[in-house]
Amino acid sequence: MYRIGEKPYPTKIMRDKLYELILRGERLDGRGPYQYRPLELKTAIIEKADGSAMVNLGGTKIIAGVKTALGQPYPDTPDQANIVVNAELLPLASSFFEPGPPDEKAIELARVVDRCIRESKMLELEKLVYIPGRSVLVIYIDVYVLDYDGNYFDPAVLASVAALATAKTPLYEVKNGEVVLNPDIRPSLPIRKVPVSVTIGLLGDKILVDPTSLEESAIDTSIVIGWSDEDEMAAIQKNLQGLIQLSVMDEIIRVSREKSIELRTKLMEAIGRVGAPL
Repeated sequence: MYRIGEKPYPTKIMRDKLYELILRGERLDGRGPYQYRPLELKTAIIEKADGSAMVNLGGTKIIAGVKTALGQPYPDTPDQANIVVNAELLPLASSFFEPGPPDEKAIELARVVDRCIRESKMLELEKLVYIPGRSVLVIYIDVYVLDYDGNYFDPAVLASVAALATAKTPLYEVKNGEVVLNPDIRPSLPIRKVPVSVTIGLLGDKILVDPTSLEESAIDTSIVIGWSDEDEMAAIQKNLQGLIQLSVMDEIIRVSREKSIELRTKLMEAIGRVGAPL
């Protein structure tokens, strides 16, 4: 059974065709090499969640939900709230996804989302500590791949960030040394930055932004770069085997940065934060 990262098709034929098109500045679906597929983002789609969002990126559809609860902090971060990310590649999303517990690809997806959010310092986690070392807010982010046609990293980050940025969570207060719920107020999470990720495939020395599943079957490798803002990288994940020429890396970073600005602009519009301070 094929899984992402393996090669299910006669890749030599496909690779040659893709490379020929790229030399002309074209792709199989009519896009340019640096162009994203059509993007649609909706928030507040799950009534029972504290926050939620769904992203359609071409034929890839991702949903993310946020729930919060009281819990104990991690031993190494007693003065910060916890973030817990889970991801599932639902079998209904692709014939290549198998039922059962999360496999290594689902775990990788969860880690990329977690790293982009955590390392960008998106949330002011220190503001969600009620009793240091004892009681903090635990933020659960669940990511589901509902339909798959390549590149689930970028829409997963977009959906998760949008869900967090629009979430309304229970308000807890400390009274007489105990943490109690205030049922009358549901504040937003304290947001510092709005991270995004950009996935780039590499075919020889040619760059493909946002590869489809067919393109993923033929590219040499791919890399995901998370951006805290337009001038700061938060994470880098090389998620396919294959080499990246050092001479191409500067161009990958430049293109990734430009596309991150494009994605963040659309994300800010969707979550209603255009022109608003973070």
